[in-house]
Amino acid sequence: MSSKYSHKECRRHGVKLCQSAKCPLSRRNYPPGVHGPKGRKRVTEYGMQLAEKQKAKITYNMAEKQFRLTFNKAAKMTGDLGHNLVVLLERRFDNAIYRLNLADTRAQARQLVNHGHFLINGKKINIPSYSVKSGDVITLHSSAAENKYFKSRLSTIKSDNIPGWLYLDIKKKEAKILHDPKEVNLEKIFDPQAIIEYYSRR
Repeated sequence: MSSKYSHKECRRHGVKLCQSAKCPLSRRNYPPGVHGPKGRKRVTEYGMQLAEKQKAKITYNMAEKQFRLTFNKAAKMTGDLGHNLVVLLERRFDNAIYRLNLADTRAQARQLVNHGHFLINGKKINIPSYSVKSGDVITLHSSAAENKYFKSRLSTIKSDNIPGWLYLDIKKKEAKILHDPKEVNLEKIFDPQAIIEYYSRR
């Protein structure tokens, strides 16, 4: 997803969905368009539910089919469906790389994973949607360990910016999944219940 498209979606939904420090939402907190500020249209209940689903998709940089498959997987799990959905989204490999501050955005994290820069438990995994689990160890591929980008990146990461379900050993260039994301670790960008209601209509 291009940053231009993402910024339009941030303005359309009135919430910062991208990870860019240059998001224009703070300066133009109104929907995109050539006519300038016009306020936000009143939406139907269905429209609100659709908007929440779109916000989740954009946040995690996912296509419609992929998001629906994740929702279906969450629906088969025991416990609260909304919480399960967000946990599955957070456990995506590309999201874990983003949360570890090894990338500025989820889109960049996806690219790094696609390029095969990481191993999970010693095996090369280049699938961004791969679901990490408790106990998994993420390391840099040998070809990436001496990469200028990663050397620079690791030198600037602050551990207090990493959520509690993840651990990064900068010296070892190694990360570990400690446990599933807890409620306190989850962002409140979208309403999972509205997404459940959206899919229940279909």
